[in-house]
Amino acid sequence: MHPIIFFCKMDFSQSNLFGYIEDLQELTIIERPVRRSLKTPEEIERLTVDEELSDIERAVYLLSSGQDIQGTSVVANLPVLMRQNPAETLRRVLPKIREVLHVAGVEMQLTAAVSFLTVLQEESVSIHTYSHSFLHIILQHLEHRDAGVSNAWLETLLAVIEALPKETIRHEILNPLVSKAQLSQTLQSRLVSCKIMGKLANKFEAHIIKREILPLVKSLCQDVEYEVRTCMCRQLEHIAQGIGTELTKTVVLPELVELARDEGSSVRLAAFETLVNLLDMFDADDRSQTVLPLVKSFCEKSFKADESILVSLSFHLGKLCNGLYGIFTPEQHLRFLEFYKKLSTLGLQQENGHNDNQLQLQTLEQEKKYISVRKNCAYNFPAMIVFVDPKNFHLELYSIFFCLCHDPEVPVRYTMAISFYEVAKLLNSGVYTIHKELVTLLQDESLEVLDALVGHLPEILELMTNGGENSGSESKLLSIPDLIPALTTAEQRAATSLKWRTHEKLLQKYACLPHIISSDQIYYRFLHRMLTIILTNNVLPVQKAAARTLCVYLRYNRKQEQRHEVIQKLIEQLGQGKSYWNRLRFLDTCEFIMELFSKSFFCKYFFLPVLELTHDPVANVRMKLCYLLPKVKSTLKIPTDKHLLQQLELCIRKLLCQEKDKDVLTIVKRTVLELDRMEISVDAFQKRFYENDLLDQEKERQEHLLLEMEQLEKEKQQNEGRSTNINDKMFEKKRRDSKTSSVLAKSITLSVPGSSSGTSGGKDDKKSKLVRSQSFSTQALHPKYSNIDKCPNKSSATGYTSSVSGMGKSCMLSFSDDSFRAHSTGNSGNAAFPSSSSRNLFNSADQKNNGNKESQSRKMSIKNRKSNS
Repeated sequence: MHPIIFFCKMDFSQSNLFGYIEDLQELTIIERPVRRSLKTPEEIERLTVDEELSDIERAVYLLSSGQDIQGTSVVANLPVLMRQNPAETLRRVLPKIREVLHVAGVEMQLTAAVSFLTVLQEESVSIHTYSHSFLHIILQHLEHRDAGVSNAWLETLLAVIEALPKETIRHEILNPLVSKAQLSQTLQSRLVSCKIMGKLANKFEAHIIKREILPLVKSLCQDVEYEVRTCMCRQLEHIAQGIGTELTKTVVLPELVELARDEGSSVRLAAFETLVNLLDMFDADDRSQTVLPLVKSFCEKSFKADESILVSLSFHLGKLCNGLYGIFTPEQHLRFLEFYKKLSTLGLQQENGHNDNQLQLQTLEQEKKYISVRKNCAYNFPAMIVFVDPKNFHLELYSIFFCLCHDPEVPVRYTMAISFYEVAKLLNSGVYTIHKELVTLLQDESLEVLDALVGHLPEILELMTNGGENSGSESKLLSIPDLIPALTTAEQRAATSLKWRTHEKLLQKYACLPHIISSDQIYYRFLHRMLTIILTNNVLPVQKAAARTLCVYLRYNRKQEQRHEVIQKLIEQLGQGKSYWNRLRFLDTCEFIMELFSKSFFCKYFFLPVLELTHDPVANVRMKLCYLLPKVKSTLKIPTDKHLLQQLELCIRKLLCQEKDKDVLTIVKRTVLELDRMEISVDAFQKRFYENDLLDQEKERQEHLLLEMEQLEKEKQQNEGRSTNINDKMFEKKRRDSKTSSVLAKSITLSVPGSSSGTSGGKDDKKSKLVRSQSFSTQALHPKYSNIDKCPNKSSATGYTSSVSGMGKSCMLSFSDDSFRAHSTGNSGNAAFPSSSSRNLFNSADQKNNGNKESQSRKMSIKNRKSNS
């Protein structure tokens, strides 16, 4: 077949060709002389400074005759000069900076504002000296024509006010403020005055504020410019905190009420937010008579005439509802709850009361606003649960919770994922109602949502499994059947994305699963996945997170065969892997093993495989091993691990003698010195290692306890199997007896009741023995645990004597298991003895009667046989 060739239609006319040539000529680079150096000799000469000048002299020279960039560097270096030589800096450098700032550009102005603030924070000079030298420069530049520069100097001044004494503030700031706040001053001056007054309210007593500041506040609240009214309105919160409750009620509240009815939307918004923030300062009468009507009017106008307040209203609604909770009537309570529900679905469906003409496509601005409103509703959801009472959650708020968790916009679902833990805590025993939403958010298509949820995932899962009244250890995860698939799906999606930090965080949080789900579920669904990530993932933090989580899973695994299998895979696929990268990860895994497991566990399974890496052909592996050797040596106990210590010393000698890589050899020598300084702990307790030995003994006890629990489970299963076999045999015997009794019923009439009673007596006896044996297996657990708790010194490494390759039980393990079984049976037998002895006393007379009847039946059967013969 011939390939199909597609030709593009091109115009090769002369006019078009000339057009292309003209375009190319416009793009040609015009030849110009190329500068062979960055600076000309004249410029270099101007930038050159005598090296013999001191720091102060150099700063003065650069500020006097240097370029702007040099002057800016001197201003930035002002805190250093103040630390080194404050007196000379104030005498010679600061006056030059004051002169330069009058004509300086924006960059130097911003740098100066930051440097002045740094000098204040470092306390290089006393506050009196600072106010005398720096304060006037700050006040001079507050009204700079550039808004950014003005704000920078204002922030510096507000920080300075915190440290200045009252008299200095009164003379240097408050007195000039009276003239700066007048209507005749510039807009920038009045805005600066508003922010300064908000800061001054906390520096003076209430009567001074009332006499000198409140008149200015009232004047600025009535300013002709809405920017000034807005700025002053936002400062009323700070002023109210400074003047107290009484003056707030008589002065501030009337101003807020008037500003709430202002013609400017930004002023109304500022008044509303200030009212919400000051709710705690109003009494019940003010809330019910003044604040509540205003809030109701805001809510009514927000959908009709004033949508500008909608975002702020939705953000403060939770605080507002709980702040006014005590004065709500049931009708008002229901009205505000319905208002919240309406805001939670805003933009998702057609609102009631809209005409057909209003059903137009929403603009992009409206969509953003509605998304912000729903996001704020998600933020306030925990507060609304408190508002309606957690007992009424399912009836009142579950539908809204469902809608917000399934919202089409990521920011809304992200906010719900962040607040999910708070919701679960508030619901407490009713947490089972939000299981499905947890699974939904775990399966969310956005990794941002998953990342927000994972932050508190261990706490959420613990509440899910233990928070309900009917949940217990036997019913783990029965109420969340989709959780394990959701967790595996979330991990796989994180693994396939480029957001490795989310994947790392997820793997770290999955370490909580042994406390949530069973050991078998972890083994089959998560443990092998962690090993795969270690072997295949290319991101080091992700691999380390997976390695640590795998070690946690191994730590809480309750089946010895599974533990041995995982240990074997770690040694074969990581420690003996073909890739040096895998062998490096094996050393990382061994660090986690030493952190999570007892010393005896590490020495038994991982000590020798680690030492084998001293012969690794890759220098990086040997280098990492050398760094790890001190930790490896700290796991040894003398005299138990004396042979392992000899192996360690032999490997170090080989490294010293045979190592050819210079870097590795240097680290080996350094490690040898560190190992020589180390002291090895002995089997007995020592004061210096007491805490570490106690911690290691507790780890060893828990590991031994897992083995004993596994043995108990096996014994229980064996007892259950025996009981089923006994029941089957009894059923078969009963069936045979019923057949023989039907055949011999005509000739042997007296033998039937005797045989049946004998059979029933044997059955009862076997049943009682079976019940006793089952009680032994169930009751033996608690006495043994109590003995382990009382005598932790008895726990040892006997549970880890079976080899990894053979996967079989050793004689030491069987000895410990047999002794445990005998001890537990003895305890249970003593507990069950009174009931069994009383049962024997009551049954002794029945056994004698049954024996007489059985002897009579035997005599009758012999006579019948003789007669038949």
